[in-house]
Amino acid sequence: MTLGRLGVWYSTDKLHGSQLADLLAVVEQSGYATLWYPESRGYESMSLAAYLLSKSQRLMIGSSIANIYARDSFTARRAMVSLNDLYDHRFILGLGVSHVPMVEGLRGHRYDKPVPAMRAYLEGVRKDLPNPEEAPVMVAALGPKMLALSAEKSRGAVPYNVTPKHTAKAAAILGPTKWLAVEQKVTLESDPVRARTLGRKELARYMVLPNYRNNWLRDGFTEADLADGGSDRFIDAMVLWGDAVRRHQHAGAQANAARVDGRRAHGDEAVGAQHLGVVEPGMSEAGFLGLLDHFPRVRRRGQGDAEIHRVLLLCHPERSEGSHAGCKRR
Repeated sequence: MTLGRLGVWYSTDKLHGSQLADLLAVVEQSGYATLWYPESRGYESMSLAAYLLSKSQRLMIGSSIANIYARDSFTARRAMVSLNDLYDHRFILGLGVSHVPMVEGLRGHRYDKPVPAMRAYLEGVRKDLPNPEEAPVMVAALGPKMLALSAEKSRGAVPYNVTPKHTAKAAAILGPTKWLAVEQKVTLESDPVRARTLGRKELARYMVLPNYRNNWLRDGFTEADLADGGSDRFIDAMVLWGDAVRRHQHAGAQANAARVDGRRAHGDEAVGAQHLGVVEPGMSEAGFLGLLDHFPRVRRRGQGDAEIHRVLLLCHPERSEGSHAGCKRR
């Protein structure tokens, strides 16, 4: 199983069934390899996976992520096995511990200590599998203990809301044989005030969640950096904007001819979509960001255009601390 060169991450709760089918058609016809989706307050993750798989022919479908408090580990294991048996081994099970409000407030469960809870869950998912090391399971990991667990019990990690400094540390913990899919928020807005305003608006809902705040503090930010919507230093570390994006695009112009799963990516700059890209061997961060020019235009019907885009790079640990450069698939 491979994740492919480039995929799309989209908040699927925003769309009804026929719109989801339209989105799948655009993603698949544009040559992307994978569609990733979250689990929040709307669609149940495994039901949605089955629908997305049924409405596509070649796409890999990945949960990013499925909440471990939404179903027991046996059910998750059987869903992963069943979906792959029924749909040509095209499903990736991404798992996360979520957050206290989503577990205790929304679902009425007790939120246990994250690492022991995830360890027990992964052991349940892996139980009785003929080749547990090859099971298409990834973990939303932020801290060093969860990252180490990801390396031990899964194919790798899908950190969210992290910086290049965190990426270097995560890659060192995981080692060279594991997948590391690193999210990077991007806006093409070039005005510093407007770009940072967009970044603060996008990050506001995450900045009240202890799991993210604790990781940012561990990563070297201060409480002052996280106050009042976030300091400029914090926002600039979290959101790539303006000239930084355009410099990457210019440097990666030759990569615009790169092929995605054997087909040329096409379309124009993404609007209203949130994208997850997976960088293959030999493709730099600059080359990947150059592919922003080829994202198709995907709009939500009756909704305004999103201005912050999300991209994820699958990384190798040999990189500098100040950049995601060198990211690729091992």
